[in-house]
Amino acid sequence: MNEIAEPPVANARNPRKNNPEKTREDILRAAIAEFVSEGLSGARVDAIAERTHTSKRMIYYYFGSKEQLYVEVLEKLYGDIRKTESELHLTELEPREAIRRTVEFAFDHHDRNGDFVRIVSVENIHHGEYVKKSTAIRSMSNTMLHSLAEILRRGEAAGVFRSGIDPLDVHLLISSFCFYRMSNRHTFGEIFQIDLADEQIKQRHKQMICEAVLRYIQV
Repeated sequence: MNEIAEPPVANARNPRKNNPEKTREDILRAAIAEFVSEGLSGARVDAIAERTHTSKRMIYYYFGSKEQLYVEVLEKLYGDIRKTESELHLTELEPREAIRRTVEFAFDHHDRNGDFVRIVSVENIHHGEYVKKSTAIRSMSNTMLHSLAEILRRGEAAGVFRSGIDPLDVHLLISSFCFYRMSNRHTFGEIFQIDLADEQIKQRHKQMICEAVLRYIQV
């Protein structure tokens, strides 16, 4: 790929003001839609350019390659969930309530963000090859684990949580249910004839995973 020394001129069909951050954000959003629809292998930079009414040259200028754009899509999607987690103010809550809030947030986030579930599924098809390239995702996730560990520590000190619980195990327990419920919703729903989008069923499942996690960690 040729190096590009200067920013490309915006597509004449849709003139843009000089707003690099908005341009990058528009490209990332279009790339999410393309990767969700086609996966990494099937996604085309031409199609992403068409979605944003811009040019391939513009995309390569900002991201370098389709693969690097995909890595930054992963970082954005993981970053969105981690950023919102940091706004839950869990340190202000009693430990059991903090755990319940954590579980409810994870359930709702997965339920409302099918794109995140789809692209994580795509990345697992690629054996986590591109997650390995991102120190940002590991850093964000470690911050989340430290927060969960602090809740467990507070609960243990208060005599309401058992000792020796690994926060990664708790995270896996929460994520596995919330993720599977979305990633397999079509097959699971068809095989067992259940509408996982039904609001009453969603509320029942949210309550179920909250209770399961709390029963696992409580004294």
